[in-house]
Amino acid sequence: MSLRTAEPSKRQLNQLAFDPELTPGAQNAVRVCLRVQPTEKVTVITDEVSLEIAAALVRELENVGCRYQSWVLEEVATRPLTDMPRVIAEDLETSQVSIFAVQAQTNELKSRMQMTDIVNRRKIRHAHMVNINKQIMLEGMRADFQKVDRLSAKVVERLRVAKQVRAKTPSGTDLVADLNPNYRWIKTSGIISTEKWGNLPGGEVFTTPGEVNGTFVIDGVVGDYLCAKFGDLKANPLTIRVKGNRVVEVHSENKELESDFWAYTHTDENSDRVGEFAIGTNIELKDVIGQILQDEKYPGVHIAFGNPYGAHTGAEWYSSTHIDVVGRNFDIWVDNEQIMRGGQFLIEA
Repeated sequence: MSLRTAEPSKRQLNQLAFDPELTPGAQNAVRVCLRVQPTEKVTVITDEVSLEIAAALVRELENVGCRYQSWVLEEVATRPLTDMPRVIAEDLETSQVSIFAVQAQTNELKSRMQMTDIVNRRKIRHAHMVNINKQIMLEGMRADFQKVDRLSAKVVERLRVAKQVRAKTPSGTDLVADLNPNYRWIKTSGIISTEKWGNLPGGEVFTTPGEVNGTFVIDGVVGDYLCAKFGDLKANPLTIRVKGNRVVEVHSENKELESDFWAYTHTDENSDRVGEFAIGTNIELKDVIGQILQDEKYPGVHIAFGNPYGAHTGAEWYSSTHIDVVGRNFDIWVDNEQIMRGGQFLIEA
């Protein structure tokens, strides 16, 4: 990594023009999800691709009347990032709130983990908007997050006392997760607290599972930088078999996808291990769109291989990678109670 400047962004984000259609999503982020107060300081991290969205977010911060510092990654470091730039890390140390609105590049997960380590330690209310784009701002970010939060609370209440979750889909998913009572369930509904930073748009509950077994047909999307490469997998699904919490088989007619996913999940000794078992709860999303930031909140089960976010769930193992996989049209049972049929919750929001 080569530092180019130790100064905050010279780009005046508050002077950039942006589509006013971005304003409702920006207001939701700043006022509803993060609840930014005039007395607080906010760190805004963005990149060249996301400037228009960052400008909308900054406008809303100025309307609140808080202090903020903005950073454009390309102005302070070479992409892809090998580490989070020191000057940004130092700025985070003085903020109560942070927003990360950036397009991910290959092998930048380490730098994002360095950032969230600071967020976790300092209990910053952090909005993680990796791969945010205009479509997501106009769809997922316009959700009624108070409604999503109420549903999420009901779902997580049942899961916290459950022993097992089973998920099935018409495309062939048949997966059983045995739960570990020592691992915590976390609610990230879009209402962000100091307890857990959250992706925006929000809408999921997750834990580290005890053990997962079965078949998962990924006819939605895969995560990290593979999402941008392969997009919506409805026409060419990726089928994975999980045994004893590890990926043991991967099959797809798209051999490049098959190869890339296998390589990603064999980066280190725990990259093939199920680190996250989650249920999407953003009931205002109508379908998968090929963007992992939004699609993992789509109602249904998604799992992730690699890092278990143990600081939150209590899992004591680690991986340097983390990749989510999303499917469509789930039936879900918590113990013996069905809580979703055909992708629709049977629990009132």
